[in-house]
Amino acid sequence: MEFGALMFFTEYAIPATEFAQALEARGFESVWAPEHSHIPTSRKSPWPGGGELPKVYYEAMDPFVSLTAAAVATKRLNVATGVCLVQQRDPIQTAKLVASIDQVSGGRFLLGVGGGWNAEEMADHGTEFRTRFKLVRERIEAMKEIWTKTKAEYHGEMVDFPEMMAWPKPVQKPHPPILVGGAFPHAARRAVRYGDGWAPIAGRGPDGDVVELLPRFHQMLSEAGRDPQSVPVTLFGATEDADRLARYRDKGIARVVVMLPSANSDAILPTLDRWAELIRRVG
Repeated sequence: MEFGALMFFTEYAIPATEFAQALEARGFESVWAPEHSHIPTSRKSPWPGGGELPKVYYEAMDPFVSLTAAAVATKRLNVATGVCLVQQRDPIQTAKLVASIDQVSGGRFLLGVGGGWNAEEMADHGTEFRTRFKLVRERIEAMKEIWTKTKAEYHGEMVDFPEMMAWPKPVQKPHPPILVGGAFPHAARRAVRYGDGWAPIAGRGPDGDVVELLPRFHQMLSEAGRDPQSVPVTLFGATEDADRLARYRDKGIARVVVMLPSANSDAILPTLDRWAELIRRVG
């Protein structure tokens, strides 16, 4: 089982370069950056985490900028979006961003995607909340065409463009892994349909424990003609509990991701030291 760490990169947090180097030195496999372009002050959408929305949601840097810095500062660490809000991004430009960071990192990029929860934020981008998941699917399908074809075109109901050429192409073939974020069963179904992995959050969703859902997820994959081993599960929200981490490992979770606060080096590095010991014990 691999270990990753997620942080909202802000101007007051540990720099992405230092954070990434610290993770790599301590045995982590990946660094993750979330995404929110802005938070409208008119927001009525409830935060899925419950309670007041943390200010980092409107203070976060662009994930592709932070992850590029992290990639350049490291040798082995994978860099990943957790998650990229595809429904708010132009697919042609995003395809170029993904391919570019995969080139800069030497094939170390993981594309975590999701449909988001903030209807008001999406509306400012011209996205309809009700149909956002269909838009996400079509944009991902369109990006796959761009990444894998010399001359690409896509004709969907929500995304439509004629034959075109766009480079660079990703280092990873056919493209970087697409990890679909969200709860069971809906996000799991989307992962089965167009993902290379499923990435739920521990404790979120109607059924609670993700480990208990793994047999059902694997059955869904088998029924769709997909090898369950080809669509691994990344679990967000890991805690410093060696027994629970060992259970995740033994049940087949491929990767756990700890979600860290946007804090400075003095606060973050001791936490990473504790995780380094857990990685040695459990990983």
